[in-house]
Amino acid sequence: MKNLTTLEEHLSKKYGAIGTAQREEFERKSKAFALGELLKEARKEANLSQEELALKAGTSKSYISRIENGNSDIQLTTLFRIIEIGLGKQLTLSIK
Repeated sequence: MKNLTTLEEHLSKKYGAIGTAQREEFERKSKAFALGELLKEARKEANLSQEELALKAGTSKSYISRIENGNSDIQLTTLFRIIEIGLGKQLTLSIK
């Protein structure tokens, strides 16, 4: 138990301290991944393929795929369109 490290210690060792460029890039990518997973889960819950969601939201299947894989930045207006028009759900944002 004495050799255990916290998640913060592990991240700092691997990606640098909070505020460094490498750590900021890791944080950005992890948030993009999390958003993609949320979108994928909601899409599957709605029984829609990526193509069906793209058609409803007015975007492309490849764009939906890139978002779900955390490989694309997304504009807020596009995110609202995908969630609210494509999935028929309500998107709620908060600032902490």
